[in-house]
Amino acid sequence: MSTKFIDFDHVWLKYSPTSDFAIEDVSVTIGEHEFVAIVGPSGCGKSTFMKLCTGLRPPTKGTVIVDGREVAGPLKITGMAFQAPNLLPWRSTLDNVLLPLEIVEPYKSTYRAKRREYVDRAMQLIETVGLKGWEKKYPWELSGGMQQRASICRALVHEPKLLMLDEPFGALDAFTREELWCVLRDLHAANPFTVVLVTHDLREAAFLADTVYVMSKRPGRIITTKHIDLPRPRELDVTYTAPFAAIVAELREHIGALRKS
Repeated sequence: MSTKFIDFDHVWLKYSPTSDFAIEDVSVTIGEHEFVAIVGPSGCGKSTFMKLCTGLRPPTKGTVIVDGREVAGPLKITGMAFQAPNLLPWRSTLDNVLLPLEIVEPYKSTYRAKRREYVDRAMQLIETVGLKGWEKKYPWELSGGMQQRASICRALVHEPKLLMLDEPFGALDAFTREELWCVLRDLHAANPFTVVLVTHDLREAAFLADTVYVMSKRPGRIITTKHIDLPRPRELDVTYTAPFAAIVAELREHIGALRKS
């Protein structure tokens, strides 16, 4: 594994003093530039894990260390994308992508002086994800897949060290979803960053991730760690091979056992 980047040390979290624990005794180490996926039944604590990583929630017990520092509040080194693209309808694709540079330091204070540089950076991302020519269009003029491409650009434009993805492709059709797997794969390969992907799609987890963590029913615990040994770069053809099918079947078996328990 590369340099340690995220370290959960016996982390527990409850949302209020009277509530049950959402996750319990989670210890996980994620390497710098590693791509991990978290799967598990609904309500198992996958999104809670993301909140702990980004400093949106402090642990009730245990410690969370990201990039060498204990997390004590919201992190600026993080980009996030969700199932809903949440693009601002009054802003063009380009202006939506530029938004983090307008509101997040250290970019906010230099935005006017460096706007040309920042526009060039945003346009490079827009072209990389296949949206060149659509930068002046508004969200209602884009398909769902195109909106999600713009959302990913927005999450990466400030060059975060950590990208958090919460079911980003869950609302898309199968063909568009697979196209965006490849977009994300290529972005990660070209300029590596650490990725935590929350997903219910076991094929998606197996195709994209270096490591897949399976969480139990609430209170969430890590019950299985699966290292994906498929070589990179991975083409979509690998999803039709016996080794890939075996990985997905193994993950499905763990999830199925959880549902029966």
